[in-house]
Amino acid sequence: MAQNPARRTALADAAIEVLAREGARGLTFRAVDVQAGVPNGTASNYFANRDQLLHQTAGHIHQRLTPDPAILAELLRAPRDRALVTALMHDLIRRISADRAGYLAMLEMRLEATRRPELRAQLTGTIRDELEANIAYHLDEGLPGGRETVVVLYLAMTGLILEHLTLPEVLGADGLPALIDTIVERIVPAG
Repeated sequence: MAQNPARRTALADAAIEVLAREGARGLTFRAVDVQAGVPNGTASNYFANRDQLLHQTAGHIHQRLTPDPAILAELLRAPRDRALVTALMHDLIRRISADRAGYLAMLEMRLEATRRPELRAQLTGTIRDELEANIAYHLDEGLPGGRETVVVLYLAMTGLILEHLTLPEVLGADGLPALIDTIVERIVPAG
């Protein structure tokens, strides 16, 4: 297998774009090569098979959707209250909207995981670990609410993100900030 990390990243980014645009059924080595603008056969030099391509792409999606440490540090200068949680949720929507393909690819991966037990196991572990890390982070940072608050907020925001990225006209972009505010106000305790 080829070892050029920059090329591997470019191929994973191309796979994300293909997944977002064409779904898991359209994710082929050839489609990835075309999207990446590389010679035919390049992706197959980096990924042994389609399952490996899916698994490595899933991991790369999570890296792309990780918050920017500088923005997070700036947000965390604020008091540990509901307003900070609201700001963090607005940042989440900003990041997801900025990398729409990344999140749509993750949705495609979730759908594909219903048909592939190994991918399902990987995604389940990754998502569960991320949720647990978010819960620990919330608690460690002294943000209001406990474990249940984070889980309910996660579920509400996941639904909002799904609606926003797939059928944005249902809720309308103009009302999105107010909806985020309402979600946090209803779920996160005031103090």
